[in-house]
Amino acid sequence: MTNEEQRIVAASLMRELGHEFVGRALSDEQLNALSTELRPLIARVREAPPRVRELSRDRLEEFTLTIPTFDEIGEHQLFSDSIVAGAANPMGLGAQLWRDGDIACMRVTLGQAFEGAPGRAHGGVVAALLDEVMGLMNMIHGTMAFTAQLDITYLAPTPVGEPIIARAWLARQDNRKQFVEATLHANDRMVASAQALFISIDRATFLEQILTPED
Repeated sequence: MTNEEQRIVAASLMRELGHEFVGRALSDEQLNALSTELRPLIARVREAPPRVRELSRDRLEEFTLTIPTFDEIGEHQLFSDSIVAGAANPMGLGAQLWRDGDIACMRVTLGQAFEGAPGRAHGGVVAALLDEVMGLMNMIHGTMAFTAQLDITYLAPTPVGEPIIARAWLARQDNRKQFVEATLHANDRMVASAQALFISIDRATFLEQILTPED
């Protein structure tokens, strides 16, 4: 198992712990015991050197050309630390992204730690999901872009503990402006829709900003 694979396993367990903590009524004794066990674990992690997130030009080019289809979910991941779709982020949402032709798709089951009102996902979490899937759509069309405006219509509560699916597509393009639309469904019911404006940026400029110095 590679170091990255081990990071994903550890992150998954920490996410599971967080959701179970939120969803359980722990006694004083259990909380004290948990705190006692966690302190040395935190100290052990802090013994490791700081980690620098690196991205090579080759890795970026490979991901752009191999955005996964549904059957390839998990085989290609550019930003494994992403708060929305990064499998190695212990505080992430755990969303899965793929493409269906020119449509960007997302699937996720939100845990209890992402509740706003009881049993309902926080509106900011819903916004993050929609922004992420709409951003993937830009990469599908070979565009490097940033979110300039995001408008969301909340049609119904977004549930936690149930699979939800998002889809995004390019509505129109006007020079550097990419107008993107998206929907979010739970059990075939639309719970949110969104419209966004993305502004494309020069690819070389984008690469200069995020690539490691040696590239």
